[in-house]
Amino acid sequence: MGDMSEARRARYAVAAVFAVHGAVTGSFATRVPWVQDHASLGAGRLGFALAFTALGASCAMPLAGRISHRFGSRDALRGLIALWTLSLVLPALAPNLPTLCLAMFTYGACAGMADVAMNALGVEVERRLGRSVMSGLHGMWSTGALVGSAAGTLAAHLGADARTHFLLASAVLTAFGLLACTWVLDIQPTEDEEPPPRFALPPRSALLIGMVGFCAVFAEGASLDWSAVFLRDRLDSSAGLAAASTTGFMLTMAVARIAGDAVVNRFGAVRTVRAGGVLAVAGGLLVVAAGQPAVAMGGFALMGLGIAVVVPLCFAAAGHAGPNPSQAIAGVATITYTSGLIAPSLIGGVAQATSLVVSFGVVTALACGLTACAGVLRSAERGVDREVSPQAAAVPGPRP
Repeated sequence: MGDMSEARRARYAVAAVFAVHGAVTGSFATRVPWVQDHASLGAGRLGFALAFTALGASCAMPLAGRISHRFGSRDALRGLIALWTLSLVLPALAPNLPTLCLAMFTYGACAGMADVAMNALGVEVERRLGRSVMSGLHGMWSTGALVGSAAGTLAAHLGADARTHFLLASAVLTAFGLLACTWVLDIQPTEDEEPPPRFALPPRSALLIGMVGFCAVFAEGASLDWSAVFLRDRLDSSAGLAAASTTGFMLTMAVARIAGDAVVNRFGAVRTVRAGGVLAVAGGLLVVAAGQPAVAMGGFALMGLGIAVVVPLCFAAAGHAGPNPSQAIAGVATITYTSGLIAPSLIGGVAQATSLVVSFGVVTALACGLTACAGVLRSAERGVDREVSPQAAAVPGPRP
């Protein structure tokens, strides 16, 4: 019982870490216009600088496993989450394009390493509890992002300097993050365990799982960045109604992720993702065919409902697929980060060449891949269904 109590406590602790991670992202997103004005950048140069976020994450994520092996999972997460929350200050200090690119690279690197470390611990908690928890953990990330964005919106409304805003937010989130890390699992490597490589190509299993995540994150990135534009330009909606579409999509994602574990535990990862793919395709078709704002908003909400649990299940499947969860999770995360990077720009390029309707036709076509390729997530089901005895749960480090 003691070991299960520890696992349950660790679940709530790592959920709090997920919320802190999301709050940093939400805080930054609301102040991008301030950062743009402070660095005196046009839209194209700003987009170039923001691309360094994904570049930094992709370069640094493979290091997370090495750091966890060197310091143990708890101390590693404590250090990485602190680096992530403190890095929030950097973009607001950049006065020009080169310094902003460097700041965003560092910001992305810290984000990626903390992301891998906390997802690896989430997978271990899931393994010890013997049931799905990853969807709920990512739901806490979405909740944190919403809270951070709400606070950022208020700061922007009050005309607060982003340097002051980010400094205060960073201090508060660092304190919360360090406190939450007190109760996460402390997994130490065994004496004969080889350290993971500093840099390594993702295993083949991670590539296949990552492609499912690619489809979901592509739809997520396209919807977040272009849903408001679609309603405004295609359907002549007001600015308020267009913004409400994006907010509704985010809320749908958060609620679906928080409730998603119950669905996964009942039906399994594969059937859940297949059904989600059907919902996402239906939502995409509604968007493409929409002649009224309400129809398009319903389509975006349905798409959010369909893709919400896919990325958490991809991380879970990667973590359960082999002996080195951090390496596999880093591989999946790299692919999904890449998808999130290219989706908005590709949607814009297709829209410029054709129309936004055609762009979301591409999104809908990719959503079909969720149903077609869901079978590669069977490792997540095996990990959740595996019976975990108290003796096994007490053994530190990865288990076969």
